Order: sequence, then structure tokens, then C-alpha cells
Amino acid sequence: MKKDNRQNSRRRDNTPNESNSKSTYQKRGRFEDKSSDRPYNRRGDKASNESGAKRSYQKRGRFDDMPEASERPYRRRDNSPNEYSEKRAYQKRDRFEDKFEHNEAPETALREDELPYLIMGRNAVREAVKSGRSIDKLLVIKERDGSLREIVNLARDRNIVIQEVTKAKLDELCMPFGHGGKSGNHQGIVARVPGAEYVSLEDILDYAKSRNEQPFILLLDGITDPYNLGSIIRSAECAGVHGIVIPKRRSATLTSAVVKVAAGAVDYMRVARVPNIAQAIDKLKKSGVWVAGADMQADISVYDADMAGAFAIVIGSEGEGLSSLVRSSCDYLINIPLKGQIESLNASVAAAVVMFEKNRQEIARQAE
Repeated sequence: MKKDNRQNSRRRDNTPNESNSKSTYQKRGRFEDKSSDRPYNRRGDKASNESGAKRSYQKRGRFDDMPEASERPYRRRDNSPNEYSEKRAYQKRDRFEDKFEHNEAPETALREDELPYLIMGRNAVREAVKSGRSIDKLLVIKERDGSLREIVNLARDRNIVIQEVTKAKLDELCMPFGHGGKSGNHQGIVARVPGAEYVSLEDILDYAKSRNEQPFILLLDGITDPYNLGSIIRSAECAGVHGIVIPKRRSATLTSAVVKVAAGAVDYMRVARVPNIAQAIDKLKKSGVWVAGADMQADISVYDADMAGAFAIVIGSEGEGLSSLVRSSCDYLINIPLKGQIESLNASVAAAVVMFEKNRQEIARQAE
């Protein structure tokens, strides 16, 4: 049955006949006659008839009839600066600056006079520790083998501050000292050394004695800003101070920044590092030196205090001032009278005022 159905079914073919020829002619006629009867022009055609010309004229008229700029109810967007654009520009700057806060700028951007004083490598650090050279801090990786443990034990015996860091931190620190885009060969250990050799408290007292002068000493309790420390060293050298005492911890050290701000005064100023400022005060008292601490809450004015003779001044940190233990260790406290609205002076300025007031009193006593 299926086979017969296929034979009886008539396949559709494309052979032309009278019916489909007529249909094709009619289709062709619809398209051929359409161009002359169109009431419009195709998009992109030139306006060659009355309708097209009228339409182009109407388009031109729409722009001609537009109101003047002063009469428009809106304002065209421009690039003139305003509050919003300035705010966006400020935010963009902040985002750009934040990249350097979270991702520190490359060490190679530092100038030569801003590079830290470092000793790199196991043999070099070992010899520096053995020789007794002044070392601010020892930076060492956590994974230590035999030679690193030996150096760390030597440093502990000499009371050197030791800090554990990652290898990436040492690579970053030593990058300015390498070449070819590679870090300096630190071998897992780096020693930060000062820009000048430290001395002991006894060396400062002996220096004053050698000059046949009464000791004039400045103690700094927690000055962490290197620029303040450099400025204090410079003022102290100009005031004739015999030496400066700083703690081993919670204090700026003689870095390249301090040396630069001091403008050469580091080469002439003796600086001692002690484990504890309060203990240093007790030693000075036993040596016959009077100790006064600068405190804004003190009852005695710096101009009323007797600072002539063997004298030591204690300056507190930038934000917290004197610690409670150091404050109680001083013989008495002095303040600098202020007349403005600000409650305190910068630490370096306060130190300079007190030092030169002591010199003024010395000159006045010699004139009597």
C-alpha cells in the first residue's frame, strides 16, 4: 500500500507552465510599478520630488526654530570644572595615592642620601657583631640554619635588638643594593647600622670632664620621628650640649634621614643608646647632675627654674610626652609658658627653647 501511494503521489516540480508564468509576471509587475507610485523616497535617496524636498525643508526648519542658548530650559553638558567634577578628580587622585599606601613605592625611587645603612650577608653581619660595632637592629628570617642561629646567639649576648621578618621583606629592603632587577644578596640576615657610632653614658660624662665643663646632657624619652631627632641634634650641637641619650626601643635612630636633617651635626654630637631612660637618670643623679623634665603641666616655668651648673633636660615623645616612670625619676618638672591657642610646641622646638634658656642663665651668672 505504501508503494502505491508513492506512485500515485505527484511530486512538485519547477517546470514552467501558464499559471506560474503569469504569477511571475504579476510579481515582477508589482515591484516594477512601485517606484513610480511611491509617496516617499527611500532612506539615503536625494530629495528629488516635492514630498522629499518638503520633508528636508521641514527638518531644516526644526533646527532654525530652536531657542537661543539663553532661552533653553536645559544646559548642554560641558567640560567646565564644577563641584562634581572637582570631587571626582579628587577621588581619582585618592585612588591613585592609595595604590602607593597599600603597595609601597619601589625602593629604587629613593634617592641615594635616603637609603638605609645596612650590612648584608652572614659573614659581614657576624664580623660586625663580633667587632662590637653599633647596630640598631638585626633583621633575620624565621627559618634559620646553623650559621644563622650562631649569629643570632652572638647578637643576644651583646643585647642587640633582633626582629624576625619574612624573606620577601628582606628582598624589598635590599632591592636598592642589587642589580639587574634582583635584590641584594642578604642570605637571610641584615643588620641596620647607624650613620655614626654610638657611645656610652660614661663617655659623655668623661667628654665634659675633659673640657673642664659642667655636664650638659639632653635625654629623649620616645622621640620616634627621625626629622625631630635630626633637628634636636642640630640644635643641641649649636647649644653646646655634651651628649644626647636615647632609648634602644621606642625611639628613632641615627638613620640616613636623621643624618641629613642634622646637617652635619651628627659628626660632632655624642649619642648614647641605653636600655632604660629612667636608669640613665639615676646614674646622672649619682654623678651630681640635676635632671629636669619638660612637661606642659608643670608648675615651674623654664624662666624661673635654676638650670645653671651640671644639668640634664628630658624631652618627652611627640604625642604622649614623658612616661610616668621618667616623670617621677626627674628632680623637678618645668614648662614653657604659651600665649596662643595651641596647647603645646613641637618636641624639637621645645628642646631648643629649654637648651638656650639654660645657656642664657649661664651667661647671666658669669656676668654677675
